[in-house]
Amino acid sequence: MNNPSSCTKSEGFTFSRRTLLGGIAGAAAIGAVGPLGQLALAVERKGRIKQSVCQWCYNGHIRRHKGLDPFAAACAKLGLLSIELVSPKHWPTLKKHGLICAMSNSHSIAKGLNRVENHDECLAKVRKSIEQTSAAGFPNVICFSGNRGGMDDQEGLQNCVTALKKVAPLAEAKNVTICLELLNSINHKDYMADSTQWCVELVQQVGSPRVKVLYDIYHAGMMQEDVLADIQKHSDCWGHYHTGGLPGRNEIDDTQTLDYPKLMRAIVATGYKGYVGQEFIPKRPDAMKSLAQAVEICDV
Repeated sequence: MNNPSSCTKSEGFTFSRRTLLGGIAGAAAIGAVGPLGQLALAVERKGRIKQSVCQWCYNGHIRRHKGLDPFAAACAKLGLLSIELVSPKHWPTLKKHGLICAMSNSHSIAKGLNRVENHDECLAKVRKSIEQTSAAGFPNVICFSGNRGGMDDQEGLQNCVTALKKVAPLAEAKNVTICLELLNSINHKDYMADSTQWCVELVQQVGSPRVKVLYDIYHAGMMQEDVLADIQKHSDCWGHYHTGGLPGRNEIDDTQTLDYPKLMRAIVATGYKGYVGQEFIPKRPDAMKSLAQAVEICDV
């Protein structure tokens, strides 16, 4: 983007404790986090943003605190509705706590749909995930462009379009949305789907209501895209959102540059009804306090 400041906090803007914690309810939520990350009472959310969290960001916390079950319980009590990228074998644990998996896994990041020789393997994994996701009543399956490896972006785009057109009818029949993720090609070196323009062209060329893009706000910011403008202008192309502090991919509070309350309000204004997944890596010792704070920030 040419104007990065349009998606950052305005000059002199800082979050007060009241702003960050949403007053008494938010403060109570964070203060009630115990040693296992569990809360005394469930927090009632506004519901304008349906919030989720990516499991992988909390794998260390989960290992230290007796597995996925207590983490899922804590997430439910924070008012989260989903834990993403969870193996199907653990979906019963999510359902036990009234949660879903808002984004299901499929194939790997580097070996993606931009190469014809990958189509059979990748699409088999996408189809399997669509079937499992539909049977569970969950909404989305993730997929990836893959790395460039010297390939021209337009050639890779056409190969991705060809692949997704093959699997779109199944996604439509099963009421599952395939979301190809926008990632930055700095951390994910050489990744192809690293720009808004490329991703928008993909969705438009496939032409299916069940093929969208996972618009990752952190990754888009890393690529200096105009995040706010992208949300407002291309909302019909985005099937899911992810968060992350810029720079560093840590907490999404005033230690970073993106104005997340403003971005969440922009998402709401587009009429978006899907999920927003918290995908930052907690930097502080108490990961659940960081998650509680992020949920409060995005509860606009």
